Amino acid sequence: MAPTPKKILNNPRNVVDEMLDGLALAYDGTVERLPGKDVLIRTDLPEDKVALLIGGGSGHEPIFHGFLGKNMGDAAACGQVFAAPSPDIIMDAAHAVHRGKGVLFLYGNYAGDNMNFDIAAEILAEEGIVVRTVRVADDVAAAPPERAKDRRGIAGDIYAIKIAGGAAEELDTLDEVERVARKAVNNIRSMGVAVSAGSIPETGKPTFILADDEIEIGMGAHGEAGIAKQKITSADEVADQIMGKILTDIELVPGQDVALMINNLGATTMMEMLIVNRRVRQILAAQNVNVHRTDIGTYLTVQEMAGFSITLIKLDDELKHYLDLPARSLGLSNM
Repeated sequence: MAPTPKKILNNPRNVVDEMLDGLALAYDGTVERLPGKDVLIRTDLPEDKVALLIGGGSGHEPIFHGFLGKNMGDAAACGQVFAAPSPDIIMDAAHAVHRGKGVLFLYGNYAGDNMNFDIAAEILAEEGIVVRTVRVADDVAAAPPERAKDRRGIAGDIYAIKIAGGAAEELDTLDEVERVARKAVNNIRSMGVAVSAGSIPETGKPTFILADDEIEIGMGAHGEAGIAKQKITSADEVADQIMGKILTDIELVPGQDVALMINNLGATTMMEMLIVNRRVRQILAAQNVNVHRTDIGTYLTVQEMAGFSITLIKLDDELKHYLDLPARSLGLSNM
């Protein structure tokens, strides 16, 4: 039996409430929490813009609520640990962020999030608030290309938020912001590997069990089954497996520009991720693919899960522009 993970908490039932208070304070005045609500919103939100509302379950920090700011998300609807925000929370967030030009919902493709955001969108439409929805479905391990819409969202959410956030800051219409966000999502592919599971703070139980000599290839962000449970192997071999799956799913031509993200799922060292980055860059160089930017760090976590994910986004000049706009948030900054 796996040992119970150690966590420094107060009452485990209050982790989201206390975390959101601490998170809002960490933004040093640029983001605030709506009183009594599981919603965070920018304090510098312009009065005349298309609104970008992001959100999802807590426990994956800094995503989603750590990615608010200029050229990022405008507000975040926050669920309990590994659970979708309720329709009421989503509507509270939409009401707070709406500035008259409509609201784009951007979130990971999970059943609970889909249901609750759709319910909120229907009610908001009855109130006269125009909502569009873009779901991030970047996990190539979750479904084959012909069922790409069934894929889970994992760390590709971050590039989608960054690009959609820039578009929402600069473009005048919801139609145009949706177009850019959808273009970004259609060009993102990700896949992950876990060495050990994360856990839910309220129960202290791991989300899945791996033997000491096993890894899970292609698991979801909550520990959903991947494409293979196998004996642990070298960093290069794991990177080869993941990149092989990603590169067969996305068409890259010589000279193509991409952005590369290597994301720590919670308990993986920077040393390990840099070793993986070394191999990924060798693979891309062999195909004459240009890495426009590299992001290595902690962006989407599963509590103390040990492992990482690799994300590629295929870029053109428009996507580069929005990706590179200056931004400052708790989870990602472009200066």
